[in-house]
Amino acid sequence: MSAASTTDREAIVSAPKSLLHDHLDGGLRVDTILEISDEIGHTPRLPTTEKAALQAWFTAGAEARDLLKYLATFEHTIACMQSEAHIERVAYEAVTDLANDGVVYAEIRYAPELHALPFAASADAIAAGFRRAEKDAASRGKFISAHIIVCAMRTEKRSLEVAQFVDAHRHREPKVVSFDLAGAETGWPPSLHAEALAFARSRHLNITIHASEPPDLELISDALTHGAHRIGHGVRLNRDTTSLGDGSLRLGPLAQFVLDRQVHLEMAPTCNTQIGAVNAVSEHPIGPFLRHGFNVSVNTDNRLMSKVSPSSE
Repeated sequence: MSAASTTDREAIVSAPKSLLHDHLDGGLRVDTILEISDEIGHTPRLPTTEKAALQAWFTAGAEARDLLKYLATFEHTIACMQSEAHIERVAYEAVTDLANDGVVYAEIRYAPELHALPFAASADAIAAGFRRAEKDAASRGKFISAHIIVCAMRTEKRSLEVAQFVDAHRHREPKVVSFDLAGAETGWPPSLHAEALAFARSRHLNITIHASEPPDLELISDALTHGAHRIGHGVRLNRDTTSLGDGSLRLGPLAQFVLDRQVHLEMAPTCNTQIGAVNAVSEHPIGPFLRHGFNVSVNTDNRLMSKVSPSSE
């Protein structure tokens, strides 16, 4: 790395950043996976116990350009998050890593359905880990404020229960800030969770919905119809735009709607490329969208699988 690029990297790391789309179970440290797997007897199920090789395995899963294969890598991270102590540790390490990377505000999401604990127990363990990391960061002269987005899995049938939990628990635990639909998308549109989303709207919850897979614009439109304030990824909105010779964009009706209402797009360039939503980072629409006035942020999605940080993105 040249001196200039080293300086640029240091400047990016030191710059204060926000992070709005980051999955707790997609950001474990490899060492933590190895250590917890040993504690719980999961080690024989790991593809390898060599640190560099395990990181490479996770990254290869992300780079398969197949979202289902990508999601399959979570078997091992979720296995390491089945007790309050382990969840608290993972939450603490996530916020510590983000603080060290210059993040000052983070919303980190998780799906309580994936943990063998009462919803409140898992959320409280995460909040405790966040607060411990915030306190430690402050003792080192760093500031970070971390919050929880609670996901319902769109392939399951507990979304109303999750939304009701968010509504009830946000008053007891202020770190709970939003409701999300996550998981496999194709064949699982937001409309299948209309009851949960109607409840979320009626209770004025903050709503973000993942929409990054085929059938492309239909998923984004469905998410907006059901009250999404923010769209997770939304990269395929570029299919409702046309690049003009002067670098500007001609917008279709859905893209114009998103722009006019400043619906926020939580984009993650590396992940979006890895799952095949775009062919290369150089073709990602985040730059043209920003220049055209869209409300967009740069995110990590899954730091472990994509081997990224907020600064690297």
